[in-house]
Amino acid sequence: MDDSKLARMAVAKVLRTLHPDWTQIEAVNADEALASVKTDEIDITILDFNMPGRDGLELAAELRERKPAMPVAIISANYQTEIVTRSHLTGAAFLSKPVTQEALARFLAEALVRLKAQGS
Repeated sequence: MDDSKLARMAVAKVLRTLHPDWTQIEAVNADEALASVKTDEIDITILDFNMPGRDGLELAAELRERKPAMPVAIISANYQTEIVTRSHLTGAAFLSKPVTQEALARFLAEALVRLKAQGS
């Protein structure tokens, strides 16, 4: 979920390369993302830190309340210690922009292990 169409397209392309059989749902802001979590079967979430309205960390905290076990990653070009630390405190992984295929593959592999361990 990212307000930048270009950034969403880049992440979506990597996701399609890594997992072409997965269904992807995009949202441009926190409200759309929360609505998707309510109406769709969302297993893993990738959020941009900078979004209109609430930032990705605020959204990650809201998602944690609704689906505590869901793997979440925060992506940002703003690699400040505070943002990385706050990401981890919400239980989210932090991925630097531009997100590489290797970094995304590592996050997704860890997410799949967590989901399988939970029986999802």
